[in-house]
Amino acid sequence: MTTHQARNMASVPVQFRCCICLDTYTEPVSIPCGHNFCLDCIEGFWDTKDKSECPLCKETFGTRPELRINRGFADIVEFFKRSQSASPNQEEDVDVESNTDTPNQPLEAEEVLCDVCHGNKSTSVKSCLMCQASYCELHLAPHVRDPALQRHRLTDPATFPNSHLCRNHNKPLTMFCKKDQMPVCVRCTERDHKHHETVCTEKESKRVKGRLRETKANIQEMIHARLRKMELIKKSVDLSKKITEREIQSSAQVCTMLITAIERQQARLVEELGGRQDEAERTAEELLAELQQEINDLQTRSSELQRLELPQSPLHLLQSFLSLSKLPPCKEWSEVAVHSDNCMGTVRRAVSKLVDVCQDLADQLSAEEADKMNQYAVDVTLDPETASGWLVLSPDRKKVSLSSQKRKAPLPDNPQRFDFCVCVLGQQSFTSGRRYWVVQVGEKTDWDLGVARKSINRKGAITVRPDSGYWAICRRKGGSLSACASPSVTLHLQEIPQKVGVFVDYEEGLVSFYNVDAKTHIYTYSGCAFAEPLHPYFNPCVQDNGRNATPLIICPVEGRVREEQSIAIESDV
Repeated sequence: MTTHQARNMASVPVQFRCCICLDTYTEPVSIPCGHNFCLDCIEGFWDTKDKSECPLCKETFGTRPELRINRGFADIVEFFKRSQSASPNQEEDVDVESNTDTPNQPLEAEEVLCDVCHGNKSTSVKSCLMCQASYCELHLAPHVRDPALQRHRLTDPATFPNSHLCRNHNKPLTMFCKKDQMPVCVRCTERDHKHHETVCTEKESKRVKGRLRETKANIQEMIHARLRKMELIKKSVDLSKKITEREIQSSAQVCTMLITAIERQQARLVEELGGRQDEAERTAEELLAELQQEINDLQTRSSELQRLELPQSPLHLLQSFLSLSKLPPCKEWSEVAVHSDNCMGTVRRAVSKLVDVCQDLADQLSAEEADKMNQYAVDVTLDPETASGWLVLSPDRKKVSLSSQKRKAPLPDNPQRFDFCVCVLGQQSFTSGRRYWVVQVGEKTDWDLGVARKSINRKGAITVRPDSGYWAICRRKGGSLSACASPSVTLHLQEIPQKVGVFVDYEEGLVSFYNVDAKTHIYTYSGCAFAEPLHPYFNPCVQDNGRNATPLIICPVEGRVREEQSIAIESDV
């Protein structure tokens, strides 16, 4: 700080300086605790806080106080400003006189005064192209120490005043063109912008200031939503630990009743469960770090917008807000989740390897697993844009059956429609998380059910298997069920299901099928590498002389299981 600037600060008594902006009060207001602040300063301070408190004494107010300008104090401050401007600095007079003593010295460029100083203004040392203001060394300090302001572009004050003038007509930019979204001068409104809607900069500044407050409020809501998401993730991890501990204890009790081979299997199971828990915690840490980074970016942008509310030229507000109003890149968090029950199917798959010895235990675990599926239930409907021309969909798009003859008026042959095979996809697509739905197959002798990639081939004959983008099971000629793998896997079941549950875990790469009534597991595709949206897949197959005429029916979504089993992290962000 120079001696001249220090003298300017010292010339303003502390009673007339706001403790937030450290400058003479502008529109002073008094809050309930008795302290005074600039109106914009205290509003901006409260906008960045979750509660309304005094920056000086830290007294907290239950509701945000309604602020009104202290007219009496404002008159006193204004009187002080006039008295300061009426008393010229003697040393400056001496400097002027000393300059007149050296007439042969070259004239220096005209000094640019600080836009923030009141009364005796100091000479500015830098001008900010983003803030559209010139600053003395004292008021430039925030641009030096604040990381957000350090990205602003500073320039020589001598060249800065030209930025307030029209480059074409060298006139003040007093108007704003709404069509081109740019400040213009009066000459521009008479020529290039003659037929455009223009308003004065002050009027547009008030409108943008309203948008600025709205943008700030949206950012704060986004921050709060992400804080809530972080809390839910932490709770989910804690619950995951409890569920994992219960699964480990249960498996230990079962394995201790069996032979040494089962004990070795139990040890491997515990190791696998522990690994899954470690992976869940690592995933949660990564999500929390990503959420924290987004919060930091949003808070930085909020700080930048906050500074726009400080008293300054309307032109600065217009030129700065367009760039600052665009929110930093943020991830869509509504579908992101850390699932508590990361042991789903692990115990069942491990114990099933013991076949005969553990068959009863595997059946019991399968029933428990099936009971948990309803927490991931989704409402699936059929997509008529993909349905083959031979298919008939119910008005509610929950049933599909085969017509005895193709439609007389052919359907539009769009790229999404199956034109040869009698197939249809679900309207919904899944790119993350866990999903479950139930389809009634009844006594049908032929059918396919499963999921398919969005990019599957839908024209001509199709091959239903994973390398073609299908993960499905099927029944043919009233026989046993088969997994449509490569090669096909015959499924030896105790009974043919009347209702089939389809479960998808996108991140885990699982597609599982269940007999809903018997609560038994049918088949699971594991280790699938999903890289694009998945759609439910249905094929009611041909009628086979009326023996296969009944429709495939999507069953209503059932209520979710107890909340204590899982915390669903599906709040919108």
